[in-house]
Parts: sequence; C-alpha cells; structure tokens
Amino acid sequence: MSTVVIKDHTGAEVGTMDLEPKIFDIALKPEVIQEVVVAYQANRRQAIAHVKDRSEVRGGGRKPWRQKGTGRARHGSIRSPLWKGGGVTFGPTSARNFSMKMTAKKRRLALLMSLSDRARNENVIVVKALPLEKPKTKTVSELLKKIGAGANALVITSKKDENFQRSIHNMPRAAVLPADSLNALTVLRYKKLVIFEPALAVMTKHYIAK
Repeated sequence: MSTVVIKDHTGAEVGTMDLEPKIFDIALKPEVIQEVVVAYQANRRQAIAHVKDRSEVRGGGRKPWRQKGTGRARHGSIRSPLWKGGGVTFGPTSARNFSMKMTAKKRRLALLMSLSDRARNENVIVVKALPLEKPKTKTVSELLKKIGAGANALVITSKKDENFQRSIHNMPRAAVLPADSLNALTVLRYKKLVIFEPALAVMTKHYIAK
C-alpha cells in the first residue's frame, strides 16, 4: 500500500493518507499497457494521405487518338496510370481505417497499472482542492512549483473545472482532466500526477469494479 503526503496550495504538508490499493497497487504487465497504448494511438490516427485513382482524375473523356494506323500504342484515356498526370495505382487513400478494438476490461486494467506505476515511483501528489474564481495561468503554474510537481504534470480534479482548464491551457507540458475521464495513454504522457483530494473518492467509485 502506498502512503502519500497531502499538501495545501502553499506546498505545506497537512497530513498523510493511504492510497486505494485496488487503484494504486496493481502489478505491472508491460505487454497489456503496450497493447492498449498502441490501440489508443491507432484510434486517434487519421488517414490524411490520399492520391487520386483514374476515376477521380479530371479529363480523359475521349480517346487520345484512334485505335489503329498512327503507329503509336493504343490508349483509351489520359487518366490511365500509364500516363503522366493520370491516376495512381494502389496509392494511399483516405478510406483507410487504422482503428483497433480493445475491451473495456483491458482499458481499465491498463489505466490502473499506469496509476500504480506513478504511485510506485513516488510521482503522485495529493493536494487539497484549489477553487479558482477566474482563470489564471500564473496561479496554477505557481501551485505546481510549490508542491514540487514541476511543469510536466497531469492535474486530476473531482469534476470538470472550466477555470482550471482555461488556466492550464497555456502550459504546453501540463494538462487537467476530471477523475472519471482518465486513460492510460494520458497518464503515461505526464511525469507527475497531481490529484485533488476530493478526486480520489471519485476515482474509487468509478474505477473499482462493484
């Protein structure tokens, strides 16, 4: 069981607590995490590269020259892949589908393993909630420095916080997510996890199987 120090917005230690072992003390299986991360990345991939085949190239409605008597090879259309400017054979198209399937059970397991890895390496910081009256990037940046999270951190809140999201938007190496919207890929992307204390109860309720 992992024990962490609870800090306030000034960085001062205000207590300790034991993290839920069903979330933060799961045995690591790298092959499961690797499979889920690859699936997440594949599902985000967009088929941007696209070439035109002969049916998409403009022109070529008439036969370039008559079939016989010219001494040249016979052709039916300038849209043929044999012609410069014609269609492309077997080229990449936007119709490709890179998506991969993964079960909800495996997604959840990979997330719990990622959270456990961060806790095992002492990269989880629990903080008292910090309500923001208005978006302020400087306030959030100073908070992360005071609690020892640095700039590369994922802040986990108990619910969607518009002010916090707008505050952290200008910090390129930090992000904020509500506790019920986590995934393994996002957790692994950041070195430190800054969890607001109320968010732990939401995580326990949302990710532990009944």
